[in-house]
Parts: sequence; structure tokens; C-alpha cells
Amino acid sequence: MTDPIAVGVDGSGRSLRALIWAAHEATLRRCPLRIIHVLPSTHSYATTDGGRAWEANSRDQRVMAEATAIAQEAHPDLEVTSALPSGSPAAVLLTEAQHARTVVLGAKGMGGFGSLLLGSVALQVVGHAACPVVIVNHVTTGHGRVVVGTDGSAHAQAALAYAFEEASLRGAQLQAVHAWSHPGPHAYVSAAQDTMAKEHVQALEEWLAPLRAEHPDVEVVEQAPDEPPVIALARASDRADLLVVGSRGLGGFHGLALGSVSHQLLQFSQCPLAVIRPQV
Repeated sequence: MTDPIAVGVDGSGRSLRALIWAAHEATLRRCPLRIIHVLPSTHSYATTDGGRAWEANSRDQRVMAEATAIAQEAHPDLEVTSALPSGSPAAVLLTEAQHARTVVLGAKGMGGFGSLLLGSVALQVVGHAACPVVIVNHVTTGHGRVVVGTDGSAHAQAALAYAFEEASLRGAQLQAVHAWSHPGPHAYVSAAQDTMAKEHVQALEEWLAPLRAEHPDVEVVEQAPDEPPVIALARASDRADLLVVGSRGLGGFHGLALGSVSHQLLQFSQCPLAVIRPQV
């Protein structure tokens, strides 16, 4: 069976945007869509009175029915399955990620994991999922551009491969950004610093070369701006349909599941953000 695109829903507007993005992605990749609504623990239901328990259960069923109807109406030929598991949202989604092509989450929601974008649940999912995770805050279309950040690390190479796939599927231009900063004052550009800039451009071309050969249909624009990566990528995301980054780069502490750049872009990206880690 083909691995599905898994999306978490909770009835909020932002989880609806995640659902719409996920359904479109599943259609592009010709794979099933799996809709997940995480229920409170059974203990939570048991400690409420009968009326409140019935009301909560009714709402959960309605959330799932509406999400399924929206996906099927937008994509009639899409195979849609659903699940109403109970338990810890992070644990449920990480389990789903083991058998999913991609996990898609809304940036914020009414409750549960969706409202904790910068809290422990979302960070656990983004930092530890076995598959790519896409965080949908703003749904952007029509730019015809996928942006990817790269620094030559293993995580960045995985992000490049994913970004090339996405650009090919969408018939979009790929904007590859390798941001760097020279050590001296920006007002002073020496010959050595100019040489450094050329070296960064050459490195970017080398990282892109094998993937360009695999995807000759993808138009690639290279950028090696002399500025912090978060600033460069956040700016580029304002003109993109998808931003792709590795879960961590060359810098920082290797014990961390999520690097500082990807962590900050969870907040500052102006389009859906895909966080990728190498497959082991």
C-alpha cells in the first residue's frame, strides 16, 4: 500500500488550511490522504458527566465528517481514510509518521497539537518524525516557486532532494538559497571576501548538480546572499508556495533534534514550511 499524506485536524480554521494543503499534496503525489483527529484520553471522557461526554463525542465525529467531506469535494478521485485515535497528540502523530509519506499540521488551532506550534507537541513532531513534516500557517498559491535553504549538510541535502521533487510535481521554479555571512563589516568588502562569495556560489552549484541531472525539467535559480539564513529564507518565503529546510544544519549542537534556523522559520515563514531529515 502506498504511504499516505497524514494531516491532523481539530476543527479550527488553520487546521482546515492544513487539510486543503494536504489534500492537494496527496493528489499531486497520487497517494491516499489520511485525516487524523486526536481525541482526549478515555479518562477525560470518563470523568465528565454523560451529557458532556456525548457532546464532546458528537463534536469529534462532526469535525472528522466535515474534514472528510471537504477533502473529497475538492478532490473527488482522492482516496481518503480517517482515524480518531486517543492519547497524547505528539505520540499519536509520531506513530502515524512511521507509516506516512508526509505529516501535515496547521500552525495553530482550537486545541491539542495545533495550538502549540512553538510548544512541546509541535516541536516533538517536527523534531522527531520519521518522515517530512509540513507546517501550514499561510496557504499561498500562484507564485510558481519552491524555495529551499541549503548549507551542504546531510539534512540540507535531504531538503534539496525533497524540494526538487516538489518543484517537479508542481511545475514550479526552484529557488535554492545558500545564505552566509563574512566575518568583516558589511561596509568593507575586500578581495578575500569577494573570493569567499565566489566559493559559496561554487559550493551551491556543486550541491545542486546531481539533482539537476535527475530533474532536468526543473528551472533552478541560485542565490548565495551575504546575510543570516533566517532573514534570507523568511524574505524568500513571501514569494513562494513552499519553503523547504533541513531539520538542522552544520552549526549548533548535534544533540538537538531541531536546529535554530528551522526552529525560527516555524514562526517567520510566510508560506507552508517543510522540515526534512535524512532517511536512515
